Amino acid sequence: MADAGPSYDQDGGQRRPDDQAQSAGQVHPAGHGSARAVREYRRSRGDRVGDAIFSVLAQAGVGPAHLLTTRGRKTGRPRTNPVIPVVQGRQRWLVAPYGAVPWVLNARAAGQVRLRRGRDRHDYTLRQLPPAEAGSILQRYIRIAPAARPYFQASKDSPVAEFIAEADRHPVFELIPISEASAGDSAKASRP
Repeated sequence: MADAGPSYDQDGGQRRPDDQAQSAGQVHPAGHGSARAVREYRRSRGDRVGDAIFSVLAQAGVGPAHLLTTRGRKTGRPRTNPVIPVVQGRQRWLVAPYGAVPWVLNARAAGQVRLRRGRDRHDYTLRQLPPAEAGSILQRYIRIAPAARPYFQASKDSPVAEFIAEADRHPVFELIPISEASAGDSAKASRP
């Protein structure tokens, strides 16, 4: 079979092999038995239709979806994707259930994002969580976003340890409101 050539990400940049979402191995994260098969993400026509529907709902402020806007890491142009943030009290997290897809790479490069739902717009800086902190957020995420479950080895009823084991494949970002981030920076600067 002939090589299909390079693949390009949504921002127009050529993908490197480590940028693409990887499928999980068939070994259970705890090292025993075999795990369930995990689907590898490949954007399809159905995904585009689903994204369009979620985008309309997010614009209307209906349902859990928000519109995430990042700056393209190469072009600088705004890129918008529907996402489902995890919310607990005043804290928010973004989960990348499909791995290091273009919005993840753009968000990492820019260091900040905008979330929009209905008329509400908020800007955030990002902090990627280490696996030990990401596990409980991933567990909560697959409970609120059931369409992402096939991309995880852990099931919705798995212990947090199984989510920690696969956290490297599903980046989790803490969203820090820009106003809080700048207030924290000015508080640090005013200390002797």
